Order: sequence, then structure tokens, then C-alpha cells
Amino acid sequence: MGIPHGRAPNPEEERADSAVIAESLVESAAVDWFTGLGYQYVGGDALVPGPVGWRRSHEEAALQTVLLDSIERLNPHLDPGARKEALRKITRPEGANTVARNRDFHLKLIDGVTVETQTASGATRGAQAKIIDLENPSNNSWIVANQFTVTENGRHRRPDLVVFVNGLPLAVIELKNPGNIDATVWSAWQQLQTYRAELPTLFSMNGLLAVSDGLETRVGTLTAGQEWFKPWRTIEGEKLAPRFMTGLQVMIEGVFEKERFLSLLRDFVVFEDDGSGLLTKKMAGYHQFHAVRAAVAETRRAAKMQDTLIEAADRQWRDRRQKPGGLPGDRRVGVVWHTQGSGKSLTMAFYAGAIIRDPVMRNPTVVVLTDRNDLDNQLFATFSRCQHL
Repeated sequence: MGIPHGRAPNPEEERADSAVIAESLVESAAVDWFTGLGYQYVGGDALVPGPVGWRRSHEEAALQTVLLDSIERLNPHLDPGARKEALRKITRPEGANTVARNRDFHLKLIDGVTVETQTASGATRGAQAKIIDLENPSNNSWIVANQFTVTENGRHRRPDLVVFVNGLPLAVIELKNPGNIDATVWSAWQQLQTYRAELPTLFSMNGLLAVSDGLETRVGTLTAGQEWFKPWRTIEGEKLAPRFMTGLQVMIEGVFEKERFLSLLRDFVVFEDDGSGLLTKKMAGYHQFHAVRAAVAETRRAAKMQDTLIEAADRQWRDRRQKPGGLPGDRRVGVVWHTQGSGKSLTMAFYAGAIIRDPVMRNPTVVVLTDRNDLDNQLFATFSRCQHL
């Protein structure tokens, strides 16, 4: 920072300025990793309201023009009024508080929005408006923005990074300067709690949250306390990321790769109600996410429901003799080993939900065996709370 002529240097200002510079470098690196995944980068200063632009005011947390374009592209069978109704419902979820609205938003995001549309004959019928294409990631709009200004109840806030899918702000990432010992991932977490309290509209449409100082990085949900904001330690899931990679890069490339991010939202997010009416939003950790995806792939193989020819799969099996897997149709899926406290009940629920949703499996029956009554009760309670999966 330049020093005005005739004024002595101020050490406090110099330290503050260096902190801003260091944090901006972390932000710039994060943007580069996102663009490397195929995201479009848009600076927050470009996302200004206007009659022709991304949104009409700073009070709009979604990019309305992008969202409407996406709804029109994904729902050519709906009339214009139905598409606008879908936009209104997805950006104004129902619920008594932010978490309840977030659950309503999540269900509409995954299952679609119920609207009424006019047929060619003039009749009115109900229909589901698709908000996001979960099967074809490239059929969606992917944007990462920094310093995105949102205003609510007279408060102006600018989260460091916001990830938009089809114009919806599905992820918020708060960054801190790694060179400042007082600016930790937990101060970033505390900043997100402030944002959540002051910007309920933005957070009612949230998919996940992340905090980072560039090196240490944690991922969590809207209701997660510090103990449930966890590192994401792998990218592809085959092995832990190399130690020379920063936690922020591993998290971005591991979580926000487009297909994985959509899979995480669809099959690995649950809202649990313990009966008191208090909702808890939970998301799979990296070990649960990759274990379930591997188990689903092996289930399809063991049931001989892969889309590839048996000869090709057999050749692939011979080529990877020392790796997991077997012959197509051998009815042997494998075993997932759990350590205590690793969330095995939720892993089972995630697996059951993914198998049931998988069209290749053709609506299978899932049988759960336990060897203790307390496990039976625990799993029954977990599966009941996760029935929307």
C-alpha cells in the first residue's frame, strides 16, 4: 500500500494490507482450480443488478436470468408461465426457518418442482419442472464467482466464493489468510455463521459450505458445528491425495468435479428429525462417498447389470487381477469395513438409497441383517429418517 507523502508508515495498515493480498492469492488459486474443472468464472463486481443482466437487485441471491434460461432448456414441454412458476418456487422455498426451507429447496432441486402447465389442446395438467440435470453434468450452467454481494434486511455481505449451478448458489466457500495466525479455518466458519444469520435467502438455497486458509480445509453443511466440518482427503477416491497438494485444491477437485458434485447432492445429503422438530442436515464424508460409489459399481457388476459386454469386462478383470472386482454376474459384491464412529449406519442408508435410485438395478429389494437388537433399532431409526433418499 502506498504511503501518502508526509505521513509515517503505519505498521497496522501494512499488516492489514498484506493479509488482504495473501487472502486474495488464495482466492485466485481457488478460482483457477474451479476453471480447470470447466467452471465459468465471473467476478462479483460483474454480477451487478440491472434491467438486462444477471439479476434485478442485490436482494436476489440466485442468478435469475441463468436460472430461467436453464429451466427453459430443461423443460421445453412446459409453457412459459409454468417455467416462471418453477423459478418462483425454487427460489422461494417453504418452511418456518432457514433449515426447513433448505430441506424444501433440496427436495425440489433433486425431484423437480410441481407446476401446472397448459397442453396444446388448452387443458391444464400437473407436471414436474426439472431444475437441474443430474444425469448429464454438461447440460447445466456452472459458474464460480468471488466477492458476490448479497443484501438482506439492510445488511450487505460478500462471501469469498459462491458456486452457482444453473444460477442457484449451491456452495459458499469462506477463505482466510494462511499467513495470519489469528485467521484460521474456524474464524472462517464463524464468519459463515454470521452470514447464515444475516442472509437466510442465500442459505436457504445452499448445498454445502466450506472453509479454508489455503492449507487446512473443511467441508460441512448448514447445521454442522465445528466438529462436523471435516477434511476431504481424496480426489478420485482411489487413494489419499499427495501431501504436497493443499487441502483447498484437494477439496475443490475432489468435491466440485461436476459429476461428483451432483452425485453428492443427490445421493449423499439427508435431513434428520429426531422427533423434536429440530432438523439436522448431514452430508457424507469422503470415505462414505467413495465407499458407496464403489459398492454400487461392484453391485452392478456382480448382478451382471453393467452396460458393457461380458467379454470386455472379463478382459478388464484379468488386466487388474490385484484390484477389487470380480467376474460379471458372480454375485459377489464385497465387504466395506468400518471403524467405530465412521458413520456406518448412514453409509448403509446412502448405499440403499443409491441402489434403489439406480435405474439399472430395476427397483431392487434391500435386506438388512444385524446381530444385535440395539443395531436393529439404530438402523431402523436411521433408515426411517433418511427415507427421502
